[in-house]
Amino acid sequence: MPRGPGEVQRKILLLFLGGLALGLSGSPRTSFQILKAIGKEWEEIDRQSLRRAIKSLYESKLITEKQNPDGNITLILTSEGKKKALTYDLEKMQIKKPAKWDKRWRIVLFDIPNTKKKIRDILRFHLKKLGFYEFQESVFIYPYDCRNEMDYLIEFYDIRKFVRFVVADSIDTELHLKSHFNL
Repeated sequence: MPRGPGEVQRKILLLFLGGLALGLSGSPRTSFQILKAIGKEWEEIDRQSLRRAIKSLYESKLITEKQNPDGNITLILTSEGKKKALTYDLEKMQIKKPAKWDKRWRIVLFDIPNTKKKIRDILRFHLKKLGFYEFQESVFIYPYDCRNEMDYLIEFYDIRKFVRFVVADSIDTELHLKSHFNL
């Protein structure tokens, strides 16, 4: 059975994913934070280890290359590479809590069919692990911005058509939720 990516390869996959997040980020502040984190991580990788890891990732079809007109080569994360990167990211995923709550509720609703029961249970597990409040079996609530984390989960498990993400200014059980989240 083939081994999974090594530590340097995992770091490279996550850095590629960070680059993808940078491309999708609409906020200059978020872009700056991503660039800062990516820069630190690249500096920590030994150049020879980097070459070996990139070669191995290429052979494993987790990255591909594209020849640019100027002669440079661009490395691109494949869909399988994205899934691998997300797997390692999911293990450590946490939602950062801002210093001040924006008084908005994030509501995740899903209707995942029984044919995907295992994925439905895994999604519930992740939401609970991240600190979401289970309002109903398929409705979870969280007080802080978590759209990126939800997008990761939804894309990784390929359940976009079954999951809805709502941002609400109020909810009738707000007092209970504020108490639950210590707000």
